[in-house]
Amino acid sequence: MYLFFTLFVLTIAAGTALYLTRIRWAPALQSFLSTTSLPGGAYLYSALPSSFQGDMEAGLSSSTFDLSGNVADGSDTRAGLDDTAKREILRIMQRRRLKFDEARRVYMEERFAANGIGADGRPRDPKFVSFS
Repeated sequence: MYLFFTLFVLTIAAGTALYLTRIRWAPALQSFLSTTSLPGGAYLYSALPSSFQGDMEAGLSSSTFDLSGNVADGSDTRAGLDDTAKREILRIMQRRRLKFDEARRVYMEERFAANGIGADGRPRDPKFVSFS
C-alpha cells in the first residue's frame, strides 16, 4: 500500500515538474526528435517540399491538378504551392487516407465553411440576396 502511494506521489510530482519546466526542455526534445531517425520519426516531422518538383514527388499532383507543365522544361523557379495549404492537405491525406484530389476537395470545403460559404458555393448569410 505504501509502495503504491509513494509511486503515485512521485509520478504526480514528476509530471508537475515536467509540466512547469516544459519551456526549457520542449524545444530541445523537438530538435532531438527531428534530427534522430526513430521508428515513426518521419511521421512526427517531415519537411514540406519547396518546389513544384517536390510537390509532385510528395503526391500533391493528379490528372486534374497537373503540375508537370510547371516542371517540364525546368525553367520555372517559383517556390511551388502554398505552404499552409500543403501542410493541411498532406495532413488530411495522412489522417483520412485520401488521394490528393479528395483531400484538396475536403480542404476547400473546410475553408469555405470557415468563411461562411456553403457547399454549393453560395454564401450562408441569411441576408444574402442573389439576382440570378
